[in-house]
Amino acid sequence: MRMAIASLLFLLLMTGTVQADDAAGRAILEKECGSCHAIAVTGDSPLAKAPPFREVVTRYPPENLTESLAEGIVTGHDGMPEFIFEPEEIGDIVAYLETLKPR
Repeated sequence: MRMAIASLLFLLLMTGTVQADDAAGRAILEKECGSCHAIAVTGDSPLAKAPPFREVVTRYPPENLTESLAEGIVTGHDGMPEFIFEPEEIGDIVAYLETLKPR
């Protein structure tokens, strides 16, 4: 069910039907992930084995992460908890991750 929601969210984001808020996405990532990962375009991750998100987006296009964010990210660095986000949060997270992509 969450995969279907993620797919629908992706389509809505791509068509501009849903407006995502990159500032809200950054806030979510700071709260949920910032204790391990570097969230911004500069700086080191607080946990050395947790890659900065600006590097993650070079390996995984943000729009391809919608399903993982909906289903629950269970892989990553050792000790990483499982996160499952709501559709609106996913849109916001993806919007923020897009801002980190190299230009």
